[in-house]
Amino acid sequence: MRALRITRGYTRHAEGSVLIECGETRVICAASVLDRQPPHLQGQPQGWVTAEYGMLPRSTDTRTEREAARGKQSGRTQEIQRLIGRALRSVMDLGKLGERTLHLDCDVIQADGGTRTASITGAFVAAHDAVSWLLGRKIITASPIRDFVAAVSVGVFEESPVLDLDYAEDSRCDTDMNVVMTGSGGLVEVQGTAEGRPFSRAQLDAMMDLADRGIRELVAAQRAALKT
Repeated sequence: MRALRITRGYTRHAEGSVLIECGETRVICAASVLDRQPPHLQGQPQGWVTAEYGMLPRSTDTRTEREAARGKQSGRTQEIQRLIGRALRSVMDLGKLGERTLHLDCDVIQADGGTRTASITGAFVAAHDAVSWLLGRKIITASPIRDFVAAVSVGVFEESPVLDLDYAEDSRCDTDMNVVMTGSGGLVEVQGTAEGRPFSRAQLDAMMDLADRGIRELVAAQRAALKT
């Protein structure tokens, strides 16, 4: 695992906010409590958790045009923000959240691989703080959080399984995989692709073992950050 740092309360106004640093990758995750439901839940006694994801123009080595300037989001952006939302909903009891939305904004300020996995890991801590904000004001009476959730990248680089790939490894690896797991070890999502030669079942098992170990470390870091 690359060096990991989670800084809570990173921005002033959000109900929950975090700066997560995984090596040279840095993402600001902000959780906002909105007193409204999405249209598809109108009239139902439950809430919703959703996410938006974006990369700042100079989060990479060359300037990338803002998606707002192009007038639409890329397919990659839409895929990642849906993944973040699914990951957080997997550990939430939406009925206990009440008729409101927990909106997670994940903004990449510096990218060096693993931005989607860092976003999920950081967004959980921001969401946890937003839930604590709701509980502290007695807006809800019980926490909707059922478990922790975190994510990590794994891959096959130079014929060896590798955990938590940086950009140099990610751009040259034979296999790239993102794994989302709960604190109790349940799998939420596995995204794996052979970028070069196909990977074997033995390599898949080795990558999943690495991911399991890495996510246990990430959950421990989340717990430690929430105690500070």
